[in-house]
Amino acid sequence: MDKLVVYGRKPLSGSVEINGAKNAVLPIMAAALLVDGKIKLNRVPDLRDTRTMIRLLDMMGVKTDFREHCLTMDASNVSSFEAPYDLVSTMRASFYVMGPLLGRFGEARVSLPGGCAWGPRPVDYHLKGFAKLGADVRLEKGYIIARAKKLKGDRIHFEIPSVGATGNIVMAAVLAEGTTQITNAAKEPHIVQLCEVLIAMGAQIEGIGTSVLKIHGVKSLDPVEATTIPDMIEAGTFLLAGATLGDITLNNVKASHLSIVLQKLDQAGCKIQVNDESISIEKCQELEAVDMTTDVHPGFPTDLQAQWVALMSVANGSSIITDTIYHDRFAHVPELVRLGANIFHENNVAVVRGVNGLKGARVMSTDIRASASLVIAALMAEGKSDISRIYHIDRGYEKIEEKFKSLGADISRESE
Repeated sequence: MDKLVVYGRKPLSGSVEINGAKNAVLPIMAAALLVDGKIKLNRVPDLRDTRTMIRLLDMMGVKTDFREHCLTMDASNVSSFEAPYDLVSTMRASFYVMGPLLGRFGEARVSLPGGCAWGPRPVDYHLKGFAKLGADVRLEKGYIIARAKKLKGDRIHFEIPSVGATGNIVMAAVLAEGTTQITNAAKEPHIVQLCEVLIAMGAQIEGIGTSVLKIHGVKSLDPVEATTIPDMIEAGTFLLAGATLGDITLNNVKASHLSIVLQKLDQAGCKIQVNDESISIEKCQELEAVDMTTDVHPGFPTDLQAQWVALMSVANGSSIITDTIYHDRFAHVPELVRLGANIFHENNVAVVRGVNGLKGARVMSTDIRASASLVIAALMAEGKSDISRIYHIDRGYEKIEEKFKSLGADISRESE
């Protein structure tokens, strides 16, 4: 098992290329199941999660070819409608195949999801949505089994705007009979891109980017070529690292996806310059504590909450960080405390009292974004830090140590 070894307090400088978005590419990969023909995706990040989704598609009979960040998928001869436990248990996004399978083939057998080790993220919204579209949905020996002769459009309302459920129901509805209306739909950039790719395939979707989506079912979809949007979470991670460590520029980014993050960094005293497809940040000499509450897009992303906690641990003053999306997503707090952070955590709120500096220590990753927060903290800390169980970070960041090393960080991957 690998670990990251970090010697902190090295200044960062230079530029880094941001990869395609993990959260965007995974549902688009699942959407390939809707098409009889070849789909081509460009700027696909080479991650554990994309590799897992490729394995799953291969098991279903999809022909895939992945090289140099370009992925082709041909679902002309799908032979299996099952997503087995050993894959779904390692990556929740595997559940995205359920909507396309139901929509095109009228049948899906998908294991209950797994993934990160924190908190319950129920799939009730997905299943209730499929049932509203006319599917017979039941649980059998840990698998969700859904069948429908033909899905039919209906009105579906989410009490909370679920990203996963929005994507899954949209993919199920594009080939359903009639019109489906989703209210309180998710508006995240990766849901917007999924809808745009589906439209390029021939789907009819209204209201993209709003909380109300109308999907008019069509009989079939056509092959398409698309390019994945930049990963705003990877971009945000590098921005937060640059806030205290140096002057860096991020290339291939969409600043509009990060508006609230840039606003918070500005409030903290950071100097930021935004260009067409790049963002530059200068090392902040006096970082001020800023409260933050996560929210659905365009609010502050929960996937950057852990990284913000790490940054605030060395700010002047105290900050209150509240996660309204996932109430128990704070497994990074005890590990940051090991590095010298002063954090009090209860329920979905963390109170962070800034300290003068962090000290290197042995810490352990617990999920993708917690791993990123530990990397940021270790880069800021004095001395050596060992970060174990980094297979988590490999699920969401491609060669993160090499990117930081190119900026001047003293970070390496070693075997434990």
